[in-house]
Amino acid sequence: MRIDGCGAFVTGGASGLGAAVARMLAEAGAAVTIFDLNADAASASAEPIGASVASGDVASEDDVGQALSGIDNLRIVVNCAGIAPPGKLVGRDGPLPLAAFEHVLRVNLIGTMNVMRLAAVRMQALEPLEDGARGAIVNTASVAAFDGQIGQVAYAASKAGVAGMTLPVARELARSGIRVNTIAPGIFRTPMLECLPDDVQESLGQQVPYPSRLGDPAEFAAAVRFCVETQYLNAEIIRLDGAIRMQPK
Repeated sequence: MRIDGCGAFVTGGASGLGAAVARMLAEAGAAVTIFDLNADAASASAEPIGASVASGDVASEDDVGQALSGIDNLRIVVNCAGIAPPGKLVGRDGPLPLAAFEHVLRVNLIGTMNVMRLAAVRMQALEPLEDGARGAIVNTASVAAFDGQIGQVAYAASKAGVAGMTLPVARELARSGIRVNTIAPGIFRTPMLECLPDDVQESLGQQVPYPSRLGDPAEFAAAVRFCVETQYLNAEIIRLDGAIRMQPK
């Protein structure tokens, strides 16, 4: 499916992986809308690439519905919004607060599902392109979905849920010409990691078999482009991690 001329919706596009995806899609000719809870950061990310901005909560039906309603020819959706607060099942202060676990699942899992369902119904109303294509959805999981570390119980559960949705949703939307794929990134150079000391970043990069460095968000964006443009790729979960397998801690 060609990116040029398509409407594209990128959640979490204010920074990190989402910002790289938004930039790639804009450069490829898409009319991009960045959706992020941080309106100021979203505007700063959108201005240089000529993207539109919508602010809100990915798990809010009203926020997402309103944002999508303003997009013409919506054929590309990339879910990058997510949070990763650490928390052990039983920590020094007792059991993990249920509200903390629910919050991570609400943003990462329910937010992804909410955007998919509201975008898919709009895609289904579009005229099909070549090969019957109506759209492509790319979700973001994590290697934590498979190699969750100690302290990642909520994050790992939420990302495993994203991975688990891939096949049933792809099967359901296949008859509408809408493909669904998921990328599970490893350790990437994002604002969260860039706050760490240089020696810590270097140590994390050295844990990656090859190439032994942190992932570049542009590499994630390239993988998203592959997912969107490769029409025969559907219901796939792609580990983008330099062959790393996370240790328990």
